[in-house]
Amino acid sequence: MNNARGYLAEYLVARAVGSTEPRRIEWGAQDVISPDGTRIEVKATGYLQSWSQTKPSTPTFSLTGAKSTWDETTATWTAGSDGRVHVWVFALHTCRDHELYNPLAVEQWTFWTVPDAAIATLGQKRAGLSTIERLAGGAASYSDLPALVTAAAEQHRRTRDTARLERAAD
Repeated sequence: MNNARGYLAEYLVARAVGSTEPRRIEWGAQDVISPDGTRIEVKATGYLQSWSQTKPSTPTFSLTGAKSTWDETTATWTAGSDGRVHVWVFALHTCRDHELYNPLAVEQWTFWTVPDAAIATLGQKRAGLSTIERLAGGAASYSDLPALVTAAAEQHRRTRDTARLERAAD
């Protein structure tokens, strides 16, 4: 359930943004690339686990990922000047009843999108739901995901461009 949930969340995000990438690269620096080139990190969690529970889990998300990108054409690891990813998508499988658990039902998922710069400023390896909600400014349904990824990518680009201008002025 736990590993599969992460893979499924990546698949759902890829489908939502219309990714045409042919396959998931296990060691890739990002989980999904949208058609406009937005690189997306997907993190997933849920209230239910595959082991016995006395109560639902408290959702937390890992804020770690690969530090560099595998370039298949040169067969080398590289660190891109634009960062590893542009947007983080946090996916929560919201079902709290094992009898109703259906990870393929998109209505059982809630999503949040956060620009990479906002994650970088945290300086943390994990974040709880309240931190993600504060950074994202609100939850989204599956159908809202494409627009929110686009908005977070634009915010990432504005932040990156502002930082470049500030460095150039120094």
